[in-house]
Amino acid sequence: MSRRVSLPGADELFRSTRTEAGREGADIRVDPAVEPQPPTPPQAPEPADRQRREASGRVRHDEKITVYVTADELLDLERTRLVLRGDHGLAVDRGRIVREAIHLAIQGVQSDGEASALVRRLREP
Repeated sequence: MSRRVSLPGADELFRSTRTEAGREGADIRVDPAVEPQPPTPPQAPEPADRQRREASGRVRHDEKITVYVTADELLDLERTRLVLRGDHGLAVDRGRIVREAIHLAIQGVQSDGEASALVRRLREP
């Protein structure tokens, strides 16, 4: 007798789980001869549109970046988080603070251009 574990095949693991409109939970049998069309990715708005966007806040984020900071910058960020919580009653995480800061920086560049705080700070030697 083999001690090997029997696992499901790839066809079973990667089977379609799409549901029919109006019938939640109903399986749709997909014709293997028909190639499924990949969903079209959403188009990013053109920079010329200059729509006012709000920071994303508390939603599931699909994209990730890594930012390296100094120990002092990390302490400042954590102190700011604690001040927001203690003095202002805002229980937010560091990621939310960073997303809001990014939003404010982008909004400043879009509205003030060359006079924005971000452009001025980046031009400093």
